[in-house]
Amino acid sequence: MTELIDAVGRSGSDQEITWMKCPSCGEYQYKPQLERNLRVCARCGHHLRIGARRRLELLLDEGSWAPGDFENIETRDVLEFRDHKPYRQRIEQARAKTGERDAAIFGAGTIDGTPLVAAVMEFGFMGGSMGAAVGEAITRAAEFALEQRLPLLLGCASGGARMQEGSISLMQMAKTSQAIARMHEEGLLVVCLLTDPTFGGVTASFAMLGDVLVAEPGALIGFAGPGVIRETIGEDLPPGFQTAEFLLEHGLLDAVVPRAQLRSYLAKVFAAHTAGSPEELRVPPVAITDPAAVNARPAAETVKIARERERPTTLSFAAVAFDSFLELRGDRMFADSAALVGGVATLGGRTVMLIGHEKGSDTKESIARNFGMPEPEGYRKALRLMRHAAKFGMPIITLIDTPGAYPGVGAEERGQAGAIAQAIMESSRLAVPIVAVVTGEGGSGGALALGVADTVLMFENSYYSVISPEGCAAILWGSRSAASEAAQALKITAAELLRLGVVDGVIPEPDAAGPDIVTMAADLRAALANALDRLCAVPGPDLVDARYRKFREFGS
Repeated sequence: MTELIDAVGRSGSDQEITWMKCPSCGEYQYKPQLERNLRVCARCGHHLRIGARRRLELLLDEGSWAPGDFENIETRDVLEFRDHKPYRQRIEQARAKTGERDAAIFGAGTIDGTPLVAAVMEFGFMGGSMGAAVGEAITRAAEFALEQRLPLLLGCASGGARMQEGSISLMQMAKTSQAIARMHEEGLLVVCLLTDPTFGGVTASFAMLGDVLVAEPGALIGFAGPGVIRETIGEDLPPGFQTAEFLLEHGLLDAVVPRAQLRSYLAKVFAAHTAGSPEELRVPPVAITDPAAVNARPAAETVKIARERERPTTLSFAAVAFDSFLELRGDRMFADSAALVGGVATLGGRTVMLIGHEKGSDTKESIARNFGMPEPEGYRKALRLMRHAAKFGMPIITLIDTPGAYPGVGAEERGQAGAIAQAIMESSRLAVPIVAVVTGEGGSGGALALGVADTVLMFENSYYSVISPEGCAAILWGSRSAASEAAQALKITAAELLRLGVVDGVIPEPDAAGPDIVTMAADLRAALANALDRLCAVPGPDLVDARYRKFREFGS
């Protein structure tokens, strides 16, 4: 038997506990008889369910909750429905049990001082099922957030649609979804917190429509319930199926966060989307714009340096060159590619979207990150984050370091070429500043997917090419042994690309035995600050026009 411990590591005494079966992993665990709202399953991390009011107490600043007008929302028995009991009787019993009028409440509050509107579901009220009253509460919350120009937090816990209200319940999916659509159209933040369980018509509507999706560990989340799926397909389901961790792995969530850390995580999310005032960094120009001033090396030597494992990765730069970084994960379709990372960052008080290839820092991590070669879901994640940045008016910074897009069978099956093409096309039309920096390898279309930018920079010892030197040598020279000749012929070094106009500037690197992360990060920070100071003064439509002309000129 394993024990239920709370999220800060305390265990209960024998006088406080009884046996219970964990609804997520199925193992028998301990259940506290006294309310311990942070208790979690020690085996799978599943959190015990709590009510809507307690959820608000844990998340909102003390004394900040101001209830909305949900008390006047009437639950109607439009079908005069009866199964073993009249629907009206079930409603009254649920009200007596929970003290709530129906399965959702909403109002205004603050998290770490940030004002917001919150709507939270009460699973104890008929399994949090969504009927007309719940749909009305969620919709009113969204409308109030829209009216007040505030972010919206949705705390979800539901078994799905309320069958006792028939097709009226079904229509709540459309009603709530269009309310969220209006939030997106107006550039307002929607954050969805998915708790155990969240299923059916709630997941297939507002619960999965947030800009940021976060879940508690072990929470069961899906469309059809596991029992329904098992009976339909007649197969055993894989371990961890439909848990929050399963969804995170499959690109459907941004994060899985323990309950004790949710408040601080949400505070970071809301703060990252609150407009601030950029600091005056006052840094001298760093990027070299004269090809003759770039340290010239043989192309083959540059390629070798660019591939060194010791070179800083995107996550290294995120930690050193930026003031903060909040990673957002998943393509919302299939998986979360570890070969490409991204999230909201700050640079000198300016909020930006940072996206980059990630190779890892050792052999084990490099294997896990596919050596920085993204699958289609990596490029779809990048595009999702670019759209996120455009919605909130955030400049986009991309860090390019990849041998190329992953060329595997699965990648082709899932549309690798289409994913890259879509990223290239849409990034060319985004009305926010975009700065791309080649930090190591700039391998073909897999690099260009992050390289359509207003300003393109590269580090002195990086390269950018239509194909790898080895690939070019094998095709045109008939042997990979001619890679050095191919590298020289392809003109892939910083000086040559600056001369060709492919890049706009070169960030110098120190002449040292190996990469110096501190110096490189400082120079990257300065180069980005200078580029953004210039680009952020340009109206969005003018940026798009200039970007079009920039790439239109190549080969004209």
